[in-house]
Amino acid sequence: MTSRTDQNFSRPGGNLLRAKRRMEKLNHQRLRLLPRALVLGVFSGLMAVAFAKSMDAGEELRLGLLAFAHDLGPWGVTLSIAFSVSTIVLAVWLVRFFDPAAGGSGIPHLKGVLLGYRSMVWYRILWVKFVGGVIGITGGLTLGREGPTVQMGGALGQMMGRRSHSDIMEQRSLIAAGAGAGLSAIFNAPLAGVVFVLEELQGNFTSLVFFAALIASMTADVLSRGLMGQYPVFHVTVTAIPELSSLPLFLALGILAGVLGVLFNRTLMATQRLCDVKSPKLLAGKWISWAVIIGLTGWWMPGICGGGQPLVDKILSGHEYIGLGTLAFLFGARFLLTMGSYGTGAAGGIFAPLLVLGALLGLGVGELGREWFPLVAPEPLTVAVAGMAAYFTAIVRAPLTGMVLIIEMTGNYSLILPLFTACFSAYAIAEWWPDIPIYEALLERDLEKDEAANTN
Repeated sequence: MTSRTDQNFSRPGGNLLRAKRRMEKLNHQRLRLLPRALVLGVFSGLMAVAFAKSMDAGEELRLGLLAFAHDLGPWGVTLSIAFSVSTIVLAVWLVRFFDPAAGGSGIPHLKGVLLGYRSMVWYRILWVKFVGGVIGITGGLTLGREGPTVQMGGALGQMMGRRSHSDIMEQRSLIAAGAGAGLSAIFNAPLAGVVFVLEELQGNFTSLVFFAALIASMTADVLSRGLMGQYPVFHVTVTAIPELSSLPLFLALGILAGVLGVLFNRTLMATQRLCDVKSPKLLAGKWISWAVIIGLTGWWMPGICGGGQPLVDKILSGHEYIGLGTLAFLFGARFLLTMGSYGTGAAGGIFAPLLVLGALLGLGVGELGREWFPLVAPEPLTVAVAGMAAYFTAIVRAPLTGMVLIIEMTGNYSLILPLFTACFSAYAIAEWWPDIPIYEALLERDLEKDEAANTN
């Protein structure tokens, strides 16, 4: 026997009733999330602005100290090394002693939290990531500011969810929304923040996550622009839209970016395994040795260390010609410096470093195209912009995020077709290899280490 209620729900009208109740529940959840997402956007925006300002001040401090050191003659080298050793060792010690989950980019850890594999203590993540990230990158580590802001934004989302007694689904939505808001605020890229959450962090589309991420990202971006200016992060002027005849050059760029992206991922994972030592003496020796290398490199070429923002600005300004030999050297040097810096375990991301590498790669391909095919090749700066998106796509395996991010960061919406060509060819090559996307590979490594530690 079936009840009258069951019979009603089995009829067409019953289906409409179920749909209506689901929609009412969803609307109720959105209304509950709206004020929290707005407040979360404000907190994430303030955090990102404070972190960016601190990073800029640290960069000015490092460059000022190196300029002073050059006036000291031979003793200046000692000062440069001492500065890098003290700051980098302190930055790594803070992470190791207070919260190892704050090490590195933080994005793999946040993915693990959203998937239910990892836990997070939001207040420790906030202060360790902030202080450790500023100190380490001030010391010259070639790491980025976006990974920390994503993880700290996620920590703020967890704080908001717990303080408001949200259920598990709402808490995870707020964590994801805070992460997107952190990325949005640091890059002035609200759409990229939303797309990154849906394409990379969550891996699926849900209405609540999209709603919360959109509100928080837009709020954080408005606040960031109000405090730091509305200009794009990278200032590049594209004088002409590339012709359709130039698309093969962007296809070649994507293929090369795919190959070098796989090389980046595998080298980074090999470096992680190589640097994974348990002896405290070996660990301290590793930190000090790398800090000495950073100090010497900073003394020799101050602009090559740090997050890389001044280097990208120089590349994209187009005011100074950079030869192919110099581009190749800068690419190789930044590549190796990024590997070693991330291997220390200090707080800092790979987002910005890989964008620097992508810009160098794209500019090199653009210069070659102008020499070999002058009639059809676009201006090299255009190819440099596409190089950033393509290299990001090859490494992270998030093509939509790569395209939207670079379009918002440069303000060049007319480059959608070249970006599409470069990004999806890079994506196809990296997937065909095959190669595990970097954040998934880092998360798998962390979970294996946790499992081994629990077994022992």
